[in-house]
Parts: sequence; C-alpha cells; structure tokens
Amino acid sequence: MTPNPEIDLARKFVWYTNRNVFLTGKAGTGKTTFLQNLKVNPLKRTIVVAPTGVAAINAGGVTIHSFFQLPFGPILTKKITGVTNQQRSNEQRYRFSKTKINIIRTLDLLVIDEISMVRADVLDGIDEVLRRYRRADVPFGGVQLLLIGDLQQLPPVVKKEEWELLKSYYDTFYFFSSHALADSKPVNIELKTIFRQQDEEFIRILNEIRDDRLTPGSLQTLNDRFHPSYLHGDNEGYITLTTHNAGAESINHQKLARLGTQLYTFEAEVQGDFPSYNYPAPANLQLKEGAQVMFLKNDTSYRKQYYNGKIGVVTELDEEHIEVSFPGEDERVEVEKEEWRNIQYTIHPGTKNIEEKEVGKFIQYPLKLAWAITIHKSQGLTFDKAVIDAHAAFAHGQTYVALSRCKTLEGLRLSTPLSSDAVICDPMVRHFNSKVAANKPDSQDFAKSRRAYQQMLLNELFNFHSIEKQINNLFHLIDTNEESVQGNLKNKLMELSNVHLPHLKDVSIKFQNQCNRLFQENRYPETDSFFNERISKAGIYFKEYLENQWQPAFGKLYYESDNRAIQKSLDELSEKIEGETTQKIKSFTAVSTGFDLVSYLRTRALAQLGDMEVERKPKIILNDSDVIHPELYQELKAWRYQLSNEAGVALYSIVSQKSLRLIANELPTTIKQLGSINGIGKKKLTQHGDDILKIVQEYCHKKNIPIRKDSNHPPLREKKEDTKQVTFNLYQQGMDIPAISKQRGLTTGTIERHLAYYVEQGTLEITDFVREETIKTISPLIKSDKTRSLSEIKSLAGDEVTFSDLHFVISHLKRKEVEKAK
Repeated sequence: MTPNPEIDLARKFVWYTNRNVFLTGKAGTGKTTFLQNLKVNPLKRTIVVAPTGVAAINAGGVTIHSFFQLPFGPILTKKITGVTNQQRSNEQRYRFSKTKINIIRTLDLLVIDEISMVRADVLDGIDEVLRRYRRADVPFGGVQLLLIGDLQQLPPVVKKEEWELLKSYYDTFYFFSSHALADSKPVNIELKTIFRQQDEEFIRILNEIRDDRLTPGSLQTLNDRFHPSYLHGDNEGYITLTTHNAGAESINHQKLARLGTQLYTFEAEVQGDFPSYNYPAPANLQLKEGAQVMFLKNDTSYRKQYYNGKIGVVTELDEEHIEVSFPGEDERVEVEKEEWRNIQYTIHPGTKNIEEKEVGKFIQYPLKLAWAITIHKSQGLTFDKAVIDAHAAFAHGQTYVALSRCKTLEGLRLSTPLSSDAVICDPMVRHFNSKVAANKPDSQDFAKSRRAYQQMLLNELFNFHSIEKQINNLFHLIDTNEESVQGNLKNKLMELSNVHLPHLKDVSIKFQNQCNRLFQENRYPETDSFFNERISKAGIYFKEYLENQWQPAFGKLYYESDNRAIQKSLDELSEKIEGETTQKIKSFTAVSTGFDLVSYLRTRALAQLGDMEVERKPKIILNDSDVIHPELYQELKAWRYQLSNEAGVALYSIVSQKSLRLIANELPTTIKQLGSINGIGKKKLTQHGDDILKIVQEYCHKKNIPIRKDSNHPPLREKKEDTKQVTFNLYQQGMDIPAISKQRGLTTGTIERHLAYYVEQGTLEITDFVREETIKTISPLIKSDKTRSLSEIKSLAGDEVTFSDLHFVISHLKRKEVEKAK
C-alpha cells in the first residue's frame, strides 16, 4: 500500500503513544488494509474485536460481546447511573477465566473494527470491564484504543425501547457519546486518499452525500444512471444492492431457478466451535452453470486472481469442481475451498505472548449467489458493476454505503430514481465529523503525545505508590483486627513504612524531576545517551536496593490469625506487596541497560504474568520471638486445628490464638492454673481442659521441665482407671474409633492419641491405622527435620494426609527408635 501522511501518523500514534485513536475515512481509503498491516508485526500486546460475528471473522478477531461477556441489551454501568445494585449484577456477569484476566491485565492495545456499528453504552461497558481488572482510576483501565470505522456508513442497531432506557444518559447512541471515550480525549485521524474510486466527479458526489449537501446537479447525475430495465433485466456482471434481505434472497432464487442447467449443492465442513450465525459463506451453497457469484475472500495464493466482492459467472462445475470466469476477462479461475478461522485469544505458555487460538474452522468455496446482496452485507466490499435499489433506504448511511461500493459512475446503475429523501444523514454524525475535520493532529501533537507516554511509563516505574497503598491497607487491617492478629507484622511494617519507603520515595521523586526536565527539553531516552545513562543507573540502584534492603526486611515478617477470613486477607495483601516488588525488580532490570519502549512493554507484561502464575501458600510460622515454647505452641495449634475440622467450627471458638500463646508461655498443668489463663473460662475448661493439660504435661515430661506446683490444687493426676486402657479394651472388642468416641464422650482425636500410645508401645500395628503408602510419605518428612511442626509436615505431605495419620506415624517412629537403640 502506498504510504501517505495520514496512515504514517496513525501508525505512529498507535505504536508510540498511549492516545486513543479514532481512525476514520471515506469508503475505499484503506482502513481495512491499515488494520491488516497492523496485525502483521504488532509492537504492543494487541487484540482485535468487532461488533458482529462476520465482521470479527473478517477482521481476524473476536466479537465484542463474547470477549467482554456483555449483554446484548442496554448496558447501564454504575459509573453512568450511580446505581449500586446494577454493579452487583455486573460483577456476577464478569467472572472471567484466569487466561482472559491475564490477557486483559497485560493488554496494551484494543482494536475495535467497524466502530460505527458500536453503541455508546457498549463502549462504556468495555470501560467498566477494563477498569475492573486493571486501573479503576483511568478510562479503559489504561488500555489504548484504536477505533476503526466510518460514521457515514451503517449505524448501530438500536430498538426504540432500548433508546428509551439510554437517552437519559447519552446524547446519541453513537460510540462518540461514550462517557469513557470523552474522558480519554481521543485523537481523530481521517484518511484522505481514496483507493477505491479514481473518478473525480464520482468522488465529489460521494463527498456531498457524506456532508449532507447533495446538490440538484449531482442528484441529477446519479439519476441519469437510472433505467427501468435495470430492475428486471439480466444486467450481466452486475450485482443488485437492496435495503432488505428478503428482496436480495428473492432475486437470487428467481435468477437461479431460471437457469436450465443442473443444480449442484456444496456442503460446508465445520470443525470445532463455529456458531452458525457467524458463517461467512453459505453452509449449503447451491450453484448452476451460468450462475452469477461473488467471491467472499481475497485470493490467498500467489496468483491473486480474485478479491472479496469480485463478481463472476460459473462456467463449469460438477460435484468436485467449480470454474468461474469474469466478464471482460479471458482468464478463468479454478475455485478452491477456503478456510475461515474462529479464534479465541490466549497466552502462549512459553513466549507469554497474546496469541490467536483456533477453536473452530469453516471450510467452503468462497462464493455466494450474487445477483443481489443487502446494502448491510456489502459494507467493506468493492464492485466494478452494481445496480443500486435504495428507494426504500430507511437508515442513516445506507445510500452512501451502497453508492460507495462502486468503483466508477460508469459501473453504477439505479433501479429506481433517487430522491433527496433517500439520502439520509444524521445531523449528529455530521456535527461530529466536522469536529474531526477541524481538529487534525499533526507531527507536533504526535511529539507531545509520545513524550507524555514515555513520561508516564517512567513515572509509573519510578514510583512506589502502589506498594505504599498495599502497606497502608495492611496497617488498616491490623488496626481494626488487632486482637485477632499475632506476630511481628505491625512492628516490621513500621520499619518498612518509616525507613525504607521514605528513602525510596525521596530518591524516586528526585529522579522523576530530572527525567521530566529532560523531556521538557525534547530529549528522549532512545536518542539521548545522557538520558539513557541516567535511566540505566537509576534502574540498577532501585533494583539493588529492593533486593538487598527491602526484600530481606519484608522476609522477616511473620503473622497469623485464628480468624480464617482475616488470615486470608493478610496473606492476599502481603502477597500483593511481594508480587509488586518482584515486578518492580524485573522492570528495573529491563531498563538497567537502557530504555527501549517495545522491550520495556514486553518485560512489564511478562513480569505481571509471572506474578499472577505463582502459586503461593500461606506463611507457616515455625518460631515466634514472643513464645517461650514454640514447639508446644505448634502442638496446641495442631490439636485445635484437628478438633476444628472434626466439629466443623471456627478455630477461635475452641480456644483463641492468644490463649494458646499464653499456655505455651506459662505451661499450666492444673485446672486452676489453666483457668487463670485469659480466655479460658469454665465452659472451655469442661470441654477441653483435660486435652490441653495432657498436651502440656507430656511436653514438660519430654523436655524435662519441672511441673509447676500449686499447694491448694495438686497437679492433674491420672484417674484410677487408665483412660487409655479403657479405649484399648474397647478397640480389642472390635469397636472402631468413631464408635469408641461416641461411647466414651471423647473426641476422635483423643481416642486416636490413646491408640497411638499402644502403637508406640508395640502393642498395636501401625498398618491397622495408616496405609503403607502414607507411612512412606510421612516418615522421611519427620526424620529429615525434627523441628518441623505438625502443620508444616501436613502441608508438605499433601491434603490426603490427616493429622490422625501424623500422630500414628510419629508414635510408630518413636517405637522404631527404641528398638534401634536396643
């Protein structure tokens, strides 16, 4: 395609700025070719969407509604209406797959083709989705938009009742009335060079129709192309453009029926997922020799014998052979079947690039009967010869679309005379187009936008607002749930917030100021060695500081909560800080050798993807500086966790975490001592006193810690009847653990510990309670590191291993050690 200033400027705005671009132009100015060239080697992470299935297939993309999961009716977002309950329904709607969320969060450029057919509320619906998964404070979540289309062509389809709902919020239903688009202040670029028509007189008439100023002389010139015979005559080589589908189908069926040759039917082959409403060609193609046909695709071979919209006549055919010739041309085409792909966007597991994944395929001869076609379906096509039947034009742009499909006036015929009423032009569109024409961007606008984009990227990189925000969120969570959060989290966060973060912010602000001064001098990192050197040194400094100062300090955090909701929030916030720190380090590494826009955008996206794909586990606390006996503390937690699972109740409803820490510090071994622990009342003493005291006493015995004396209340003594022996006797009688638990009124955990005692004594076999495979899984984990808590061992062993298994295997291993010592 011959370069021209508008196309070159549009390309620069798309690749080297973050400005939203509306690319428009008269029919035949190369908008479709621009999109095709754009997709060949994209410099940004890009996806293409379109308002209809056929438009999406032709553009090599997906439909707007399928990708963004939007409803087909009016979309009233919370941002537009202020209604909160509407937002809740939207949240239900926007449950995207992980892959789609990753695509959205790393997307640089969203291309919307045939934008003239997109309603304003649909564009605001897209804005809502992008804000939801990206930045909520900027239009479209910070994604750049390229909107391609001609407003003088077919408008959105809007039912009367839909407009009744929308008109309270929108000036018009056209895309340019979108609130999000208005907030983003897009740049409008109009392509001027017309490639389809070379006839100056015809171009002038089409421009008059676009501007709603068709002169009587021009109208007469068009009507000179009318003759009554054109409607019912053969019109060899001509295609009739009608306003309604029924009219086009009627003409095609009548013409085909009149042919005396044999009828052949060619069935399309459909593979995978390819909905029938998106079929780009007839599923059952019926042809006869002599039928007039239109090609539905460009010739992808090196011969380039036909293009989308070229008219021909079937000269030979049989069950497996179709030959088409063209009026006025000697060459005949042996038509081969073509393929159309239905795609979904995905992320390549290796390269992490956004890629097109084929989910379905439609295989058919690229032909359809072409004595007639609707004006709507002709959009984007080019005809050498056409009969226009636009007397029943009912919508803005229909007459213009029909006329502008033709290359020349000579190739144009009218089946009925045109009246001035048939040329319908919406004044709102005319007004918008006049603003587009009056505000043309130039090279200076591009330079400013390019500078602003690079400034934004560097300011975004060299600031720590997001990390600071997450730290403040952590502070707020701790302050509002202080009793439920244990550990050093608050103190360590104070160190990060008061020492490291101020230093990072101070240095970054100074560096950003220096960058902004250089930009004001029209200096750019890619072309200015001093500027590039400064960025490189700053990247190295911040990378090393984060790795050597920030990450070690952050790694010393420990915390836990017996409220699972609070624990989950603590984990999520700390993981966000950790993830954003990792992203920063990777991005700083990318610029440590200098700033390159394309390379930096790719690194930033990969850093985000890397963070999203990390499977993190909750922090496991092995030691606490404020717990005197951390091993006992872990045993008490494991007992509480098991009891919580058995009873189906929250951890803190059994014994609070704070009380467990006090028990691990004070080592109560009598009912009175345990009752003096804050949070242990009469009810908890009755329910769990014996279990807790037994755990503490066994720990003291194992560690040779003297039992605390109490003159009025002696240490807890074993009952005259050995409780473990009672359990053992019932087990020997054939009762299982749940039955013994029920009869004795003790928890299953207590019964299991009784029986584990006899495993340790060698009286019972471990395999009566634990499978051999499980023993082999657990044993190495216990032997390799005897400081591991039960919780850590269980986490390493996997979800199939229970705490019951752990107790039995530990007892079994103790027995083995005794036997080995002998």
